[in-house]
Amino acid sequence: MSGTLRIHWTIAPQIAPQPLINCNRCGGMKAYRCSGKFRVNANGKRIDVWLIYRCVDCDNSWNLGIFERCNRRDIEPALLQAFESNDPGLARRHAFDMVALRNQVGRVEEFPDVAVHKRLLGGARDRAAALELRLGLEMPTSLRLDRLLASELGISRSRLLALEERRLLIVDPDGAKALRKPARQGMTIRIDLAGEPDHEAIISAAGG
Repeated sequence: MSGTLRIHWTIAPQIAPQPLINCNRCGGMKAYRCSGKFRVNANGKRIDVWLIYRCVDCDNSWNLGIFERCNRRDIEPALLQAFESNDPGLARRHAFDMVALRNQVGRVEEFPDVAVHKRLLGGARDRAAALELRLGLEMPTSLRLDRLLASELGISRSRLLALEERRLLIVDPDGAKALRKPARQGMTIRIDLAGEPDHEAIISAAGG
């Protein structure tokens, strides 16, 4: 057995971040979830656009500002139409914009739940002695790399750490404690499985 099985993993977060806001109905700090709907307000040539959030307990609303007092000519007609029609993809993109959320809210709760779509890039599963996993993120995620690999490959995080210590697992771009940090767009993980007794099961779990 020889060769490397190369697989692309597309990571798709499942639950959008939830800002923690002082709800004036509940009388305390509450999580607000994205409604998937926009509010568009036109006043002459000026347009305001917000993404609407709802309190998880009482349904009270809070608006995430996207455009405020923006000249209509500065917004492409197709984009404005997408806001007005509550385009799901556009709402999802803004709901996962952690920079915008943190600029307007002090605290934001993130969730590690993801779906992983796997696509074979090259190599033959029956001849593979190593894995090369390339990560693509549909949206940023707080899921740690070791938890992602452990879940998808069916091996423990302690074993992943042991493989890393033996230089049998390498993360590129490399960094201190890469396994303990969130998975990132463009990461490549190389794992040498030649001496592992369960290499076939791990390679099969990697998918592709």
